[in-house]
Amino acid sequence: MNNRNLMTHTTARTARTTRTVRTLGAALSLAALLATTACGGDSEAASDGGGSGVTLTIGDQAKNLQTLLNASGALKGTSYEVKWAEFEGAAPLFQAVQAGAADTSYAADLPTLQALSGGVPVKAVGALRNDGTHTGIVVREGSSIRDVKDLKGKKVVVSSAKGSIAEYLLAHVLEQAGLSYDDVKVQYLLPTDAQAAFTSGKIDAWATFGVYKAVAEQQGGRLLVNGADGRVSGYGFIGASEKALADQGKKAAVSDYLRRLDKALAWSRQHPDDYAKAIQQNNGASAEIAKTLVSQANSQLLPVSSQVVKAVQKVGDTMHGIGVLTPNPTVADHVDTSLVKE
Repeated sequence: MNNRNLMTHTTARTARTTRTVRTLGAALSLAALLATTACGGDSEAASDGGGSGVTLTIGDQAKNLQTLLNASGALKGTSYEVKWAEFEGAAPLFQAVQAGAADTSYAADLPTLQALSGGVPVKAVGALRNDGTHTGIVVREGSSIRDVKDLKGKKVVVSSAKGSIAEYLLAHVLEQAGLSYDDVKVQYLLPTDAQAAFTSGKIDAWATFGVYKAVAEQQGGRLLVNGADGRVSGYGFIGASEKALADQGKKAAVSDYLRRLDKALAWSRQHPDDYAKAIQQNNGASAEIAKTLVSQANSQLLPVSSQVVKAVQKVGDTMHGIGVLTPNPTVADHVDTSLVKE
């Protein structure tokens, strides 16, 4: 990814930036790094679900859930053992679910749809909602691209894989601007590789999300458009593998985990400064980026209601229409509403 024409100090800056993003994004290989978390084995929580001998492997991206749950203390006293399966993006996370290496998933709407389209045996058991500002298309500060129409004919990198939430944002804003998806040259790169390409000026625009978007803006990027105002649905899902749901002990553990996640999200709303500090300490983020991430975080755990299903089905229909999502799954067929109630 190095650009031989860059001056030495610029190359060094690229290297520093790449190292920063690898730290922030917990940039791993496509295989999971399963880290056992010592938060199980407390007999007082036996009635909370999942008896002794049960291990729940929680799928996560970029340490988002792990940082939240550890900082809030929400996983203390579980009667089951917890392991973490950390990934850089949704695609490898769902591969782990399919392989039985993770019991739960954590992803935005389109990556979940993509997984369902590919036959991953997972059901949406809880919904998450944010304002969409965590997703965006970023260009270099001096870029001639001033609005979405200027993307015509340009190379746009999408992170992390085909069918990411960033890709839906790109498709939707192109449609709003009167352009077709074929009007841009799409390339798929994992976030850390995309960061290096973006910093070295090898790509025109980068459709990305979360910490990667925040770092890109801090490191010389300019936000072209974000996912606010309905440009993305704002919904994401906690999923559970069908295998875990079919196991009584695992299903009870998943149910308990969801209750604890809801408590952790409530803690994050009540203690934004403490949450930001945890992100700084655990993910290597600067104070500025940590505050940005907190402001854009999911606010609460919701039931997978008919309203959620309808909004996400619209995303699927849009992406199916441009040939990105085939086949187009029927969202209502892949939900379990028994674990999260109003």
